[in-house]
Amino acid sequence: MADPKRQAEEKLENMSPDKKQEILESFDEFQNYLNDKIQKGEKLGLSEEHLAKGAERVAEYLKNHEEPKNSEEKLLQEMWKVSDDDEKHKMAHTLVKLAKKEGN
Repeated sequence: MADPKRQAEEKLENMSPDKKQEILESFDEFQNYLNDKIQKGEKLGLSEEHLAKGAERVAEYLKNHEEPKNSEEKLLQEMWKVSDDDEKHKMAHTLVKLAKKEGN
């Protein structure tokens, strides 16, 4: 069985630089990207727990591979860096809720 963390990283690594730039350029675009992925996950029957784990993988990738493009992303990155695993998991749930709210 494929490693979901590795699959998420590969998908993000294979994204075109222009698409990454577009998503990361504004926090609204980032939220729209998350909302789109959340909606697709919900259509596949993923629980909020699975969606939060996906958000954790995206956040971890961004922390390790991308520079924040705006103050909101910088704040999230700094919070992510100092958080323990439990706090990161709670933040991921909050990001899912925020992206779902913004998508409505």
